[in-house]
Amino acid sequence: MALSQDQVLAGLAEIVNEETGIDTDSVKMDKSFTNDLDIDSISMMTIVVNAEEKFGVKIPDEEVANLLTVADAVNFITAAQE
Repeated sequence: MALSQDQVLAGLAEIVNEETGIDTDSVKMDKSFTNDLDIDSISMMTIVVNAEEKFGVKIPDEEVANLLTVADAVNFITAAQE
């Protein structure tokens, strides 16, 4: 069963928190990973790998560059589950 956007957002917030220490409440749909949350490319790759494991999806490397905001990532993971 595919998870809702809210469930994916909550899971992604936990992953971001574990990797960076950023409060889960700060991980919102309108936030940019680099500009708002100050996540570097190395942390981003770890977040992607952990998200793939947690949600059972594959995020191709060329797609990672398009995941600029939390919403981009949530929407990609939600679509990839189906």
